[in-house]
Amino acid sequence: MGYDFHAIETKWQKIWEEQKCFEVEVDPGKPKFYCLEMFPYPSGKLHMGHVRNYSMGDMLARFLRKKGLNVLYPMGFDAFGMPAENAAIKEKIKPHEWTWKNIEYMTTQLERLGYSYDWRRRVESCGPNYYRWNQWLFLQMYKKGLVYRKHAPVNWCEPCGTVLANEQVVNGACWRCGVPVVKKSLEQWFIKITDYAEELLGNIDAQLAGWPERVRIMQHNWIGRSEGARLSFKVDALDYTIEAFTTRFDTVYGITFIALAPEHELVKRMIKKLDESQEVSDFVARCAAQSAIERSAVGGEKLGFKTPFTGAHPVTGKPIPIWIANYILMDYGTGAIMGVPAHDQRDFEFCRKYGIEVIPVIQPADAERPLDGAAMETAFEDDGISCNSGQFNGLPTQEAIQKMIDWGESQGLCKREVNFRLRDWLISRQRYWGTPIPFVHCPKCGVAPVPEDQLPVLLPEDVTVTDVGRSPLLDMPEWLETTCPVCGGKALREAETMDTFFCSSWYFERYCSPDDDKAPFTTKEANYWMPVDQYIGGIEHACLHLIYARFFTMFLSDIGLLPKNLREPFTNLLTQGMVIKDGAKMSKSLGNTVEPTDIVEKYGADTVRLFILFASPPQNDLEWSVQGVEGAYRFLGRVWRFVEENLESLKKHPGEHVPMSHLIDLAQRDFKRKIHGTIFAVTRDIHEEKQFNTAIARLMELTNALYVFKPADETGYRLQREAVEVLLNCLSPFSPHITEELWRMLGNETLLSLFPWPVPEEEALAADSVTIVVQVNGKVRAKLTLPAGLDETKLRDAVMNASQVREKIAGKDVVKVITVPEKLVNIVVKG
Repeated sequence: MGYDFHAIETKWQKIWEEQKCFEVEVDPGKPKFYCLEMFPYPSGKLHMGHVRNYSMGDMLARFLRKKGLNVLYPMGFDAFGMPAENAAIKEKIKPHEWTWKNIEYMTTQLERLGYSYDWRRRVESCGPNYYRWNQWLFLQMYKKGLVYRKHAPVNWCEPCGTVLANEQVVNGACWRCGVPVVKKSLEQWFIKITDYAEELLGNIDAQLAGWPERVRIMQHNWIGRSEGARLSFKVDALDYTIEAFTTRFDTVYGITFIALAPEHELVKRMIKKLDESQEVSDFVARCAAQSAIERSAVGGEKLGFKTPFTGAHPVTGKPIPIWIANYILMDYGTGAIMGVPAHDQRDFEFCRKYGIEVIPVIQPADAERPLDGAAMETAFEDDGISCNSGQFNGLPTQEAIQKMIDWGESQGLCKREVNFRLRDWLISRQRYWGTPIPFVHCPKCGVAPVPEDQLPVLLPEDVTVTDVGRSPLLDMPEWLETTCPVCGGKALREAETMDTFFCSSWYFERYCSPDDDKAPFTTKEANYWMPVDQYIGGIEHACLHLIYARFFTMFLSDIGLLPKNLREPFTNLLTQGMVIKDGAKMSKSLGNTVEPTDIVEKYGADTVRLFILFASPPQNDLEWSVQGVEGAYRFLGRVWRFVEENLESLKKHPGEHVPMSHLIDLAQRDFKRKIHGTIFAVTRDIHEEKQFNTAIARLMELTNALYVFKPADETGYRLQREAVEVLLNCLSPFSPHITEELWRMLGNETLLSLFPWPVPEEEALAADSVTIVVQVNGKVRAKLTLPAGLDETKLRDAVMNASQVREKIAGKDVVKVITVPEKLVNIVVKG
């Protein structure tokens, strides 16, 4: 009848849906497995990167169901965000209409690929039943003192018309559109993620062993723990104290200038003190026009402005000139640094440009002559021996750091401190399509939270977006104007919305009980399913989504929604590589995309899934190849033809498999060994190694062996049936439709998708014979084929009695015989 993949795939998707094969509930008597891919943004259509991601997850979910686990495998949509506003402007459509249309279309695409999701659990973050709990969680954070507002210089993306968190600025540009960001001062909402910095860092080594080392290193560096000291410089002329943090307090005697970020609050005070100095203002504006990457780049141009003010050296009391410098950023540390040019290259370059004194306070341990500040060509940044440092002269660097901080603390000159590169999470966005922040602004009461019983603060949907740089909420008095929950007077709603990373920081918990209308999720359900056992997604989220999700889980544990000991959301993480075509990542702008729907229509979902899992190891980039797709299609055709052509004999021999102990014929024993060796290897490749491509290669080898093996008796035909069943069973997670159809053609009534995974017979894994390498005085002299399983005595006797060995040692005295069972015998002789 031929391989009609259209009919077969439609048929089995309908059967799986009707029989609710992939719907699961909490079952305390059964081990669980939570398999999850990062949920997609509903941009309109799936791309091949999506297909690769989801094919991996579905294959694992299907495999683990067959292994007897209670598998939770849900899907949803990260549905808020700026692209909907851009589309609304371009296509003259309301953002919610565009988003929901895309959600339904992409759901249809996912269903067409045969992914085994529990679709009852679909979550859409743009739905009020979801973002209501965003608002509720935000209020819980507010109650715990984790939410605050402040005026701050923020990363502003002009094309997107919104603020970006530090993590969303990549190489000085917007992570989404790639345009360089600028600094802008706005009053913003922040979450104190830094309160969890210590645990976020400590858990990387303590609890994330199942994550790729590359991601662990990236998170280590992003959180960036530094031990050092905070010191102060009094500026009497401005009645202000500048604070700076340093990891190198041993260089304190080498301070020759203080540098402030142009955005530092003291700069504003200086401008006012200097009668609105235009010169200072112009310099600040010049720095603000530069991107963060331009200002902080190694080797970048250092710009400075010397102010007429000085700060008192915290140890010597000497007046230190205060500069404003472009390479100092408010995002890191305190926005002020102690300039030690002799031992910091950026400070050195700055001082050489502006003629500032350089004072060495560390000498190289092996220096023939002391460093001369006037003659130095680069900063000396290595460890060495302290000099020009008073009572601490002669101390090695690491000893000097500790002793000088101890002394500084005892004298009240500094305070030991741990600092983090991680900054608090700026979550407010100046756009419409997002979760409304549940606060109001009252002229009497200030900023007040919306009462929980008034949630959700609904996002109006009958909105026309005309300018991506301005939220239409600001022009909707019927929504904006409200009453203050404290005094009952007139108030205005907060018109900013939440960063969409807020939505993606806890959606995996919502999947546990998506219909709960009393809480973000049901604690009992989450206690059973969480944590996610296998998370799959792109490495581009290593320092954004993954850090936020970890923080959320810790917070949810702290407020009792999750168990106290559940501090991490994802036990294992798999980061798949990109899909490449013509040497570049598939991209609409490059015109090198491949439409998944077209390929599925031409070759079938099973072929697309098989190719995408076979073409490359999961962690590597995958080169798209039409020839590779056709090769996968031909392989499935071979499997189909073998079963179809041998169907009559295969259907005559169902039942128990033939044990290895009952087999005498060598060809049958070898074939039996091939069958069970395949089971063993494929299981290991999927479950332990996560090398899905090699698992498929082994199934191709088994298919070849099926074509070669020629049954000649009843036992042979039973072995053939066993091999076909093993092939279909192990191929099922990769290409579930064709295998389900062939399984039913064999006469099996049970759905293959729910049929247990095969277990290899131990006896069938053992070889009948082994090749023994024979050495004489360490040199290979013979290779013998001997029965497997010989103990050392029998192995030695068999080797010593072999004629080709006797020839090599004739007339010589045997000193000793060294045996390595199943592998090697080394005979030591003399004479």
